[in-house]
Amino acid sequence: MNKLLLQQSLPASIGFLVMSFYQMVDVFFVSRYAEGEIAIAAITVVLPITFLISSFGMAIGVGGASVLARALGEGNKSKAQKTFGNQIKLTIGIVFFFVFVGYIFQEQLLRIFGANDEIIPYAKKYFNILLIGLPFLGWAMMTNNVIRAEGKPKVAMLTMIIPAISNIVLDYILIYHFKIGIMGAAIATTSGYILSGLYTLWFFVSGRSELKLLPDDLKLDFNIIKEITSIGSITLLRQSMFSILAIVLYSQLDKWGLIAYKSTLGQSGGSHAIAIYGLIRGFTLFVAFPIIGIMQGLMPIVSYNYGAKNWQRVKHAVWLAVKWTTAISIILLTIIAVFPQDLIEVFTEDKDLLNHTPRVLRLIFISLPIMGIGFIGGAFFQAIGEPIPALILTLARQGLFMIPLMYILSYFIGLDGVWISMPLGEILAGTWAGIWLYSRVKSF
Repeated sequence: MNKLLLQQSLPASIGFLVMSFYQMVDVFFVSRYAEGEIAIAAITVVLPITFLISSFGMAIGVGGASVLARALGEGNKSKAQKTFGNQIKLTIGIVFFFVFVGYIFQEQLLRIFGANDEIIPYAKKYFNILLIGLPFLGWAMMTNNVIRAEGKPKVAMLTMIIPAISNIVLDYILIYHFKIGIMGAAIATTSGYILSGLYTLWFFVSGRSELKLLPDDLKLDFNIIKEITSIGSITLLRQSMFSILAIVLYSQLDKWGLIAYKSTLGQSGGSHAIAIYGLIRGFTLFVAFPIIGIMQGLMPIVSYNYGAKNWQRVKHAVWLAVKWTTAISIILLTIIAVFPQDLIEVFTEDKDLLNHTPRVLRLIFISLPIMGIGFIGGAFFQAIGEPIPALILTLARQGLFMIPLMYILSYFIGLDGVWISMPLGEILAGTWAGIWLYSRVKSF
């Protein structure tokens, strides 16, 4: 099981690590060689919208992958093939619809997600270009989960590595050499999305997959759709809660940041607070890569063995994943606690950001060791086809804990209350998920 979990998790971890460079590289180049703090704030505001739209593809991918893995575990190749066909049709239809909505209502969306008058001109430049690549990203997110469910984690890893490398190269060329700023970051990121989608399409049409792109399988089967959505809706709700959290978080940062930094930064205080979170969010993606990789590696193992009724291997895989995520999280937290200033200096030379960000970085990552348990808990219930516990755990993290805490604590202690609400919410949600996970796995 150690070897199997490593085989499944390592490519997923590496792939997610490289994908996390999307935002980090954009932030690095626009901070050092372009518009600086305001561009960081614009990218921070736009990304929750783009990921919300593309998360429909991820949700269909995760839901379908669970159905696929269990069908393959049962030896039901026909159901697996039909599930894939339904995933294709759902992804294309839904993602294109929301991209169209994004074009029509872009200014309203950007303002809802925290773009103030200072940020919005830069956010529009970034958002308009990213929308072009979102159908490709949605497709890539869906097929990536299918490829992993087929037992080909290295191929799934390449779907993330190839576009991420292109993004890094193009950021360097367009921002550093051609000096086109945030538009260069948008073009580089969009090009990466397109490459990712085209690579996964090539994988299926080239015959390297067990699954085929067959027109007959595109006919919607409502029983399969129900099964896909019952599991995939958990992922969609999780992404939606991230977006709802972003709406609340950025509005609170704009409000309390303006008050906290008014004496030194004037009307730019709100944008400054959002830029601080933009830097930290990049670290969040980077630091979370082993946890996300283990979670993604665990899901097909649990789904397959649950389908095969091999309960002992299910238990072994889950407890191994919990041990790994906890140990890795403690190591990463130690690095952040000891070297926060050095880590921030890699990405920016802005004196105000260097003065204010390291303390917040330490504070937010206090919850890192228990965060992994929360992720493993949600992934486990999705993998075994029990959507209700996964749904409750998903909604609780932001909806029951973080968002209420954000309003309550900021009312009493201002901007620090906004920062403290995030790790405190993670600790409460992770503890609850751990208790629920222990009870369910013990029952096997």
